[in-house]
Amino acid sequence: MKIIWQQKDHPFKREIEMIFDLFKTETDQLLFEEKAEEEAYLVNIDEQYGKDFVLVKGEVIKNQQATSYTYERSVSMNLTEEEKRKVAKQAVKHLWLKILEDITGEKQDWGILTGIRPTKLYHQLLQEMTMDQVDQFLEKEYLLRPNKIALLREIVQRQLKVIPDLYEINQEVSLYIGIPFCPTKCAYCTFPAYSIKGRNGTVDGFLKGLHLEIEKIGKWLKESSRKVTTIYFGGGTPTSIEAEQLDQIFAQLNQWIDLADLREITVEAGRPDTITLDKINVLNKWKVDRISINPQTFTQETLDLIGRHHTVEETIEKFHLARKMKIDNINMDLIIGLPGERTEQLQYSLDQLTNLQPESITVHTMAFKRASYLTKNKAEYDIIDKDEIRKMMDLASRWAREHHYHPYYLYRQKNMLGNLENVGYALENRESIYNILIMEEKQTIIGLGCGAVSKLIPPNSNIVIRFPNPKEPKVYIETIETQIDLKIEKLNEIFQVVA
Repeated sequence: MKIIWQQKDHPFKREIEMIFDLFKTETDQLLFEEKAEEEAYLVNIDEQYGKDFVLVKGEVIKNQQATSYTYERSVSMNLTEEEKRKVAKQAVKHLWLKILEDITGEKQDWGILTGIRPTKLYHQLLQEMTMDQVDQFLEKEYLLRPNKIALLREIVQRQLKVIPDLYEINQEVSLYIGIPFCPTKCAYCTFPAYSIKGRNGTVDGFLKGLHLEIEKIGKWLKESSRKVTTIYFGGGTPTSIEAEQLDQIFAQLNQWIDLADLREITVEAGRPDTITLDKINVLNKWKVDRISINPQTFTQETLDLIGRHHTVEETIEKFHLARKMKIDNINMDLIIGLPGERTEQLQYSLDQLTNLQPESITVHTMAFKRASYLTKNKAEYDIIDKDEIRKMMDLASRWAREHHYHPYYLYRQKNMLGNLENVGYALENRESIYNILIMEEKQTIIGLGCGAVSKLIPPNSNIVIRFPNPKEPKVYIETIETQIDLKIEKLNEIFQVVA
């Protein structure tokens, strides 16, 4: 498929390309040129602005046969020119999606919704509409299919059950602790994750900086009487560091925060080759509520291919060790669409989960992140097509429901296979509070540690201010004191704290 968009400098070029990418195969082309070409689809779309409407007209020509399209949206007469432009952008995407669906015969379940947080949009609309009205709005204006609308509705209802005060929790904060080390880096990964081997000096320097950051932010929390809702240890793999080092981080947190008063503490122990008896004892000592042990797949050949240097047997063994040590809330992640995998391998992984019975499962769709080794060397790998990945997602969803797991959070990423989504499932009352908070952006999350991104959200607003810490441990160590001061200055500003 070759499409020539005959307006070279269209103001919504980026959005046009994003919608095209939902349909694109390796050989498809979209050109912005004022020319005609045989066998190509020639596209023109124009916007017209009235006092109370935006009208978009389109024409597609192929082999001298023309097809016309129109789409009109009503707007308030009080809108500014910039607000009208946003409506026009949405209208162009709407019409463009219809054109591409006609050309390809392929339907997009998510319609024109390309953002990563569709449930956040649902929550926002819910402030002014009933759920039925939100569903109708998403279908009409965003072209979502009924299956995705039903999924969003179910998740939002579950989130409000898990956190009844979700819309009033904005005066509290949560903490994210980023530990940027792993045994090895996986081929698909772009998170701040550095091999811990041979980096003892760097680890020590990083931990010194993290302790300082905890102390300074801890003082700010105490002085501003700011309550902490949840703490989440991510990375990297937090359990890559030694048990004593992990214990010292908790001890430092405990100096400033009443850990017993938190709603939840989660520690990612994603790589089973980092889990030891001593580390589990530390987690139990500090009453960690929830951990993640992430197989990603139970097929050993795939683990070897993607650079996860542990065995399937280790995953199962460490799961049972955690159970023996009374860890009663374990999450496990699967990635569907890993190189070489099909429904057969996914079914095998799901069978293993049936045997283990973790309290929650997150099903990730393979995403080709720009900086990952896998994306840069895509030709080396056997990657499945859109139809197969959608079958795999349907299989995982059916399995979850059959085993009484409910979807409770969802997010999307760029360049996901099949334009799908990542979905977190949990047994009743086993949902992660932090996962809901980070996705729905209803409260400030303060990021501590390497590569941690703070999301600073002024109470009663939809504004999100990103404040990233340096990703590289050396830079983090060198700049953390300045970073802390700037972060506290911003926190004082959004919470109107007098320094």
